[in-house]
Amino acid sequence: MSVSDVLRPDGSDYDAFLQAEVGEDRTGVAVTVLSALARMGLEPWTEAKELAHLSKEDAEIRLNAHLDAITDVPALALARESKATKLVSLLPQRASRLFVNECQTGSFRFPRVSAFGVLSVFVVIAVIARIFYLAQIG
Repeated sequence: MSVSDVLRPDGSDYDAFLQAEVGEDRTGVAVTVLSALARMGLEPWTEAKELAHLSKEDAEIRLNAHLDAITDVPALALARESKATKLVSLLPQRASRLFVNECQTGSFRFPRVSAFGVLSVFVVIAVIARIFYLAQIG
């Protein structure tokens, strides 16, 4: 395991979210989502992963609760909800989550296959079967 794997156990999928700045603390130090979550005693990559698996609305509610707990970033208190919305949009979209959402809303559609494509596959299979049959009988 490389050093970067230890520092980023889930790879770089969450970098945009975790490295996003939420403001400056009272001492003038820039506070990122990663440092804010760490200050609250949360494991940043685990929390980012859990947020990414929630619906957008649930992730915003949970992140707002976390941002409420941060009291030493003055600018954050003014725009907490809009900040949470922007931050949640930086989380990676998971294909499985998209599929589940499509199935729940009924918007999932199987890919369309043309009749010509299906017929072509059957012809190829028939030709291959014929070749094997002729090879068997000699």
